[in-house]
This record gives sequence, structure tokens and C-alpha cells, in this order.
Amino acid sequence: MAQQSESGMHASATDAMEDGACAVLIEDLSKRFGATQALDNVSLSIDQGQVRGLIGENGAGKSTLLKVLSGLVRPDEGSIRVFGSPYDAYSPLDAHDLGIQTAFQELTLVEDISVARNLLIPYEPHGPFGLVSQKRTIQESERILASFGVTSISPHTEVRELSLSDRQRIEITRAAARSPRLLLLDEATSALSATDVRWLYDLIERLRQSGTVVVFISHRISEIRDFCDSISILRNGRHISTAATADVSDAEIVRLVIGRSLESAFPAKPKASAQGESRPRALSVRDVHVRTAVDGVNFDLHRGQILGLAGLDGMGQKELFSALFGVLSLDRGTISVGETEIRPKSPLDSMTAGIGYVPSDRRREGVLVNQSGALNMSLPVLDRYAFFGVIDFPRLRPAIALYLEKLSIHPRALYRVAGSFSGGNQQKIVIAKWLLAGPPVLLMNDPTRGVDVGTKLEIFTIMREFADAGGAVLFHSTELNELVNMCNDIIVMYRGKMVEEISGERVTEEQLMRSMLGEESNETSGKY
Repeated sequence: MAQQSESGMHASATDAMEDGACAVLIEDLSKRFGATQALDNVSLSIDQGQVRGLIGENGAGKSTLLKVLSGLVRPDEGSIRVFGSPYDAYSPLDAHDLGIQTAFQELTLVEDISVARNLLIPYEPHGPFGLVSQKRTIQESERILASFGVTSISPHTEVRELSLSDRQRIEITRAAARSPRLLLLDEATSALSATDVRWLYDLIERLRQSGTVVVFISHRISEIRDFCDSISILRNGRHISTAATADVSDAEIVRLVIGRSLESAFPAKPKASAQGESRPRALSVRDVHVRTAVDGVNFDLHRGQILGLAGLDGMGQKELFSALFGVLSLDRGTISVGETEIRPKSPLDSMTAGIGYVPSDRRREGVLVNQSGALNMSLPVLDRYAFFGVIDFPRLRPAIALYLEKLSIHPRALYRVAGSFSGGNQQKIVIAKWLLAGPPVLLMNDPTRGVDVGTKLEIFTIMREFADAGGAVLFHSTELNELVNMCNDIIVMYRGKMVEEISGERVTEEQLMRSMLGEESNETSGKY
């Protein structure tokens, strides 16, 4: 049995098992969910001590494969051998017993309990009468956090109080602390800051040296190169190719992932003059203060413009977005949409004024995971399609279907719950919701987090079309190349302040990083 290949990128799974180095052997694995063939005769092998990158578009089968290995999903057909033994996990606890641990992109932490309990659940130490020992739980969690270099997070803190990046670190630390023989990381860097990505790299190296096998899902090719010895590519539920990471170019990876060459990862930027101040202002922000996170921010966003917002994690971007969308109250300052000054006290106030918001954490803030895609998309416009409290679905469905087609979302989203779709399709449902509502201002906070290269291009194209039609976009991304390729003008936040505006030929990744690190803040802090 040989693995599929489209470019000579392959190795025989059977040969790998025969040479004694194989840690994981997957043969002819298939899994169907209703009409969806999530895995289609997938065969691949992973050698002992390897970090294997797993890449593919959203819906390609990556997460389903990890869920099978994690004991969350049982395959319909095929077999798995782990460290030479047949593998048939019936639950995550069975997988744990075999030394398999997983850190998921869509976090599995319990928000209403402490970091300490999350780290140890369901293995908390018990005291008399079978009760959980709080003292021993805290002591053990302190040891774990110190061991993995996570000293900035208190074990007493409730998870809901943590930033998205810190929650991701706890998710990863919990999996790594259980001495895994096989560690599965599903988009583990998608919510991490640049500093935390380095932390994860060091952690993976530590685990690799101890003999742990790591499977690393990422949509970022640069991270696959940094982290992984080899790469396996899935497309439409099938295993396409496997190769040493060094043996395949970025262009070839993209071609294999999407099944065609990708001439450009971004739509063409308009000339700088097309986004000049001659266009009407869509959003004006003056002397805005929010708690201790945003300190005197000023900027104008014009119709037809995609204005970049750059900054390292924790520099006030999230709080600024939250204030503009009415989630956080202003302590001081003014916000105007067009010529109308607003002081939003709730998201409804901002929506009514003409502001939409695509958040970075789609599952917690963007979609109702247990409700249909149709309901999610219609939330901002229910008043247009409801009479005496009853929704006119026959009139609503054609409007929704138009945007399902426009964003290449499967028609099943009309009735399937949003949580059943891949992360990329969930994000497109969030964006479709606002396109249907049609606000003049769209706030987009890291909208491509954890989505594949093909979906990224779709999202960028939608952003450009929205701006070309007269909309205005405030766009933050943790990936500097996205800001550079989408924006002619970028404002930089550092410690809650707007420290610089970068325009024209100065819009480069190097210049952005210098400003984000505060190198020019002393010279420019009085500019705004």
C-alpha cells in the first residue's frame, strides 16, 4: 500500500512500519458524517521522534483525523496502529491511557472554574471522603505552570478572565503536562502572540527530545517549516502527499492544498490616491480612553478604505474594537459614524449606528454554535423579516442563500448548526451575517485566524469588494504580511496609544515591527 501523491511527495506507510521506526500507522481510514465524506481512505505513517505537519483547507479532514486519534470520533472503516499496537479508542480517556493528548483550536477549557482545576481535570487529587483537594490541586498546578514556563498566569484565576492567547497556552500546557507519547496540536498557534509562538516552539523541541511524536496542524506555511520535519497534505478528505518539509516549495504546498496554483494570495490593492482623505469619513475616533487599555486614541476611517490596525498582543486593540462595538464603555472621548456622534452602551447601539464586528474568537463571540447558520446570519436583520414576533422564513431564506453562494458556504448552513462546520466556514458565516446587514463600517479583528490559504483569499476578496462598494473596514491582523498586502495606511498601537501612522512605500513588515516594538514611540507619541 502506497500513499497518494501528486508530485512524488510520498513514502510507503508499510515500508515505514517495516523499518521499525513507525510510531503511528493509519491505513484506509474513512469517516462519513451524513452526506459529508470527512475522511476518504486516508493512509499515512509517522516515524518515532517526528514532528509531522498536517495542512489542508478547512473541511479537508484534518480535525476529523485528529478527533479519531483523540478518541472523540470512531472511523467507519480502516485501521490504526500506535507504537506497534492496534488502536481502537472508545473515548478520550482511552486515548489518554495510550499516551495520546490533544490541544484543540476550539478550546475545551471550562470557563467558570480556575486554571488549576482545568489543568488537572479529570485527574484532580482527592482528599478524605473522595472530595477534590483544593490545596493539592493548587500545588500541583503551580508545579505544572512553572515547569512549562507559564509563570504569568495564576492557577487561581478563572479561565473566563484570561485572554485568548493565555487560554490557548493553558490548553497546550494541560496536554503537554500529561507526558504524552503522541501529542496532537490543532491550530495551536492561531491564538498565540509572537512571544508565545516561540514558547510553543521551545516546548515542542523539549517534547521531541524526550521521544514524543507531535502532529501539528497549521495553515501557516512558515510555521510548518519552523516546527515540522515532514508535512502531510489533505484535500477533500483524501491524503494527497507526504514529504520532508525541506523538499517542497511554498508554491507546491499551496497547489497541493487547494488543487490549483494560487497566482496571488491577496487581491490587488488600489492606488494610494484612491483611498485618500477626499472620500467621506465613515468613522471618526477622537481622544478615546477605555479602562487602562486604550489611552487617547484618534483616527479617521474613510469610505472605500481598508485601514490597518497593527500592534502586538495586549496593546489595546481588542479593547478598542470592543468599545467601538459597544461591548466596553468609553471612559472619555467621542465616536462618530459619518457625521453622527454616538456613545454606544451596547452592541445594539453600534449596530443601529451602522457598525458591524467580526471578532477574533468566532466561537465565543461570533456565532451561536448550537443554532443554524441561517439563524446566525439573520440575527442583525431579524427586525426586517419579523412581523409581530414571527420570522418570515420564506422571505428570509433567499436573502441568506445569496450570501451563502457569494461566500461559497454549503447550502446545508441554512439548517445545520454552526458548530458542525469547519472553522473557516464558521468565520464565513460571521462575515455573511454582516454583509446581509449592510453596515457602512466593518470592524475585522484578525478575521483569518485559523483558516486555510484558500479561505483567506475569499475573505480578503470580500473585504476588498466591500470597500470598493463604498464600505469602510478597520482591519487588525496578527500576521503582518496580511496588513502589508491589504492596506495602504496602517496605524500602530503601543501600550494603548496610537504611536504612528505608516503609509505608502513605508508599509513594510520591517517598518511595522519596529513601530510595534515601540522603537519610534518616543518620537511620535504626540502625533495623535
